Amino acid sequence: MSWKTAYRSFYYQNAPEPDDIVLPTAETALLVIDIQNTYVEPPEDPAEAARWAPFLSRMQDIVIPNTAALQAWARMKGIEVIHARIACLKEDGRDRSLSQKKPGFNYLLLPKDRHDSQIVAAVAPKGDEIVITKTTDSALTGTNLRMILHNLGVKNVIVAGIFTDQCISSSVRSLADESFNVVVVEDCCAAATEDLHRRELEIINMIYCHVVSRAEVERFSPR
Repeated sequence: MSWKTAYRSFYYQNAPEPDDIVLPTAETALLVIDIQNTYVEPPEDPAEAARWAPFLSRMQDIVIPNTAALQAWARMKGIEVIHARIACLKEDGRDRSLSQKKPGFNYLLLPKDRHDSQIVAAVAPKGDEIVITKTTDSALTGTNLRMILHNLGVKNVIVAGIFTDQCISSSVRSLADESFNVVVVEDCCAAATEDLHRRELEIINMIYCHVVSRAEVERFSPR
């Protein structure tokens, strides 16, 4: 199924097909969000490890290889590659947003210099690529990414990373609210479950972004 008809929610079931996407190299950036060591390490508890096994398999078999390939394509095309990671600036995490201090899965204490907060080696920055450290879900809120994108002349942002229903969704909505054209690469993203991944893509598609595959996005950039 083409990106023009896939991932349609109730709101857009009968909407006409969108226009073709064009991503001029000088006006486009690839933003990779939160593919960090902490998220690819299996939980110590066997029951939790089993529960997270499908997510970890998707990360190792699909998301990380596809994202690395997407980065290589972007670098070859001259498209700016930008990285965002979630980490706190204080060892005790006092600088985190409230959403990162709540009990449960979203409780994150990831000091910026610790191993588990670092970007996974396979998709790590190269050269002088920009790395944004955020203490919120959105890569724009509380960082200077908005200013950086404007200073670089970026109008289009290709988004990859995790989690689809959390930091990806939040960043996409923020970017759309700032009038960036956003493209989400579905096979470079993951949520905790396939169902959450798909449902969130349906929610954000057509209004905040266009959801595409890696093979499709690589055809949008002028050659």
